[in-house]
Amino acid sequence: MEHTIRATDLARNLGDVLSKVRYRRDSFVVSRHGRPVAQVVPIEDETKGATLGESLSTWCDGGASDLAFADDLEAIDSSDRPPTNRWES
Repeated sequence: MEHTIRATDLARNLGDVLSKVRYRRDSFVVSRHGRPVAQVVPIEDETKGATLGESLSTWCDGGASDLAFADDLEAIDSSDRPPTNRWES
């Protein structure tokens, strides 16, 4: 369903408007001084994120791990020391 809403009302009720767009698939034409200036519409379902199962599958099939990565982190950690006078940094 399409609604018209003033820009001021949109600013005051943005959370409610976005909920209606997301869950009820409503759309809103935003007007300023009686003239339409923008439209808030739901995005397409194909842009929806992956399911937890798809994400886990991608994670597991991600490839070989870099065994030297832990050594690199250790080297970075050992070289990173706070200054003796923290106001000088």
